[in-house]
Amino acid sequence: MKQNMSFRKKLLLFLSFAGPAMLFFCCVVIIPLIYGIYLTFTDWNGLSDVKTFVGFENYIATFHDTTFWQTLLLTTGFAILSVLFINVIAFLLAYLLTSGVKGQNFFRAGFFTPNLIGGLILGYIWQIFFSRVLTSLYTTFPIALLQKSWLSSPNTAFAALVIVQTWQLSGYMLLIYISGFVGISEDVLEAAKIDGATEQQTTWHIRLPLMVPSFVVCLFLSLTRSFKVYDLNLSLTAGGPYNSTKMTAMHIYTQAFENHRYGVGQAEALIFFIVIAVISLTQTYIGKKREVEA
Repeated sequence: MKQNMSFRKKLLLFLSFAGPAMLFFCCVVIIPLIYGIYLTFTDWNGLSDVKTFVGFENYIATFHDTTFWQTLLLTTGFAILSVLFINVIAFLLAYLLTSGVKGQNFFRAGFFTPNLIGGLILGYIWQIFFSRVLTSLYTTFPIALLQKSWLSSPNTAFAALVIVQTWQLSGYMLLIYISGFVGISEDVLEAAKIDGATEQQTTWHIRLPLMVPSFVVCLFLSLTRSFKVYDLNLSLTAGGPYNSTKMTAMHIYTQAFENHRYGVGQAEALIFFIVIAVISLTQTYIGKKREVEA
């Protein structure tokens, strides 16, 4: 009886703390996910009350939608470049700002500030920069890249998206890398110096292996956020010029809410979710394995 009461008390204690979070998680994530999967088997247009069951027709339409796969390929390239630049810049800045440079706390706060700006606002700010500020510099610096707006050409518009994404997220990843550097024991670094290790050898053989947990977290966060980019894509380029920078999230939105093909859009969203989940979990698994080995 005592054991049974003890279990009840533990259960009540658990539900009192975790219950509200679990309830909100189910209402916001689990139930919409299940309902969304159901909608992939209907021809719902997002407006009518009628939802006719159509089986796997939406998935077949998705596999025949060449635009969806083109946007997925473009999004993959965008994610790869963004993740590379974000983490390289964030790591180098974190290394610099933990080396005792003067005013490092001020610089940490400054580099983190762009992450506090919403993607829509950020896109409009940089739209002015690429369309007006850069072009106004052409009279002083007659460089071909400054002659016209970067957002008017597919290649430069794509580069603009990568630059803004990197600028926004580098500061956030910077803090994670800083915590990784700070968490390295000074005794280990001191022992390496006593043994005659150079700064380069210490970084390569001690700091980097001990920073693997930070790499895993930063790669996961930057990868998922780059794949899911929508607000920045909408406000900076709106998918232009000529849909050349239209990412997968924007294409799914167009299918569901502008073309009123909600079932197809939901099927594409589910496939997109699976792709992101597989890539992210694979990266996390490999990273955790390296973390154990390190």
